Amino acid sequence: MRIICWNVNGIRAAQRKGFLDFLNRERPDVLCLQETKASPEQLDPELTAIQGYASHFVSAEKKGYSGVAIYTRPTPEQVNLGCGATRFDCEGRVISADYGDFILYNVYFPNGGRGPERVRYKLDFYDHLLDQWQELRSDGRELIICGDYNTAHKEIDVARPIEWSKQSGFLPEERVWLDKLTDMGYVDAFRTFNQEPEQYTYWDNFRNNRERNIGWRIDMFMVTEGLMPKVTRAAIHPKVMGSDHCPIELVTE
Repeated sequence: MRIICWNVNGIRAAQRKGFLDFLNRERPDVLCLQETKASPEQLDPELTAIQGYASHFVSAEKKGYSGVAIYTRPTPEQVNLGCGATRFDCEGRVISADYGDFILYNVYFPNGGRGPERVRYKLDFYDHLLDQWQELRSDGRELIICGDYNTAHKEIDVARPIEWSKQSGFLPEERVWLDKLTDMGYVDAFRTFNQEPEQYTYWDNFRNNRERNIGWRIDMFMVTEGLMPKVTRAAIHPKVMGSDHCPIELVTE
């Protein structure tokens, strides 16, 4: 199975920038989108009824905000919309699909940039999902968790680690949660295949940061360690335009 994950920063904006050309060219088995910023009824049919794909959307109560979607060619055994907690689901951040061999989570994790209360909300969100994932693992399930984590893990994952260590996205308390995640047996798939620096997935739109490759690697596939032997590829596609994030890819045998 080939899975592509992409924060499109508005699916309607991405549509104007060639999103459908990208999908028709790549034809992944599953495409996970974050920050769609739209509900299905707001979209053109060509975005909701793509030949060969079933589409599933989760939207925020606030219009033009957040949102996630899955386009899937194989039919999941079950699709769950949300994470089961109203304080998080009102923001439209989680969708999951059960493919039998594994459960795929597509998550748009909160940004903590609006102050301490928002950082606390972000950390609570992290912990709520981790509890849910651990319960599934206790039942013997394997997981693939993709999305915009809104936190970079290691210094290698940001262009300016010292400067950015005091802002949300690279705060010590946010990074500690990622330490806990990996200590509990979730594997950062990309770093299994690529240990090179300057591998980023997000660039601030200002100051030509993308052209200068001053970025962050905050979009990731985390895979439970029992499933990792089946992962054959994990990659970043920084040359794909259309958003301030680029797509990432995971392939399993």
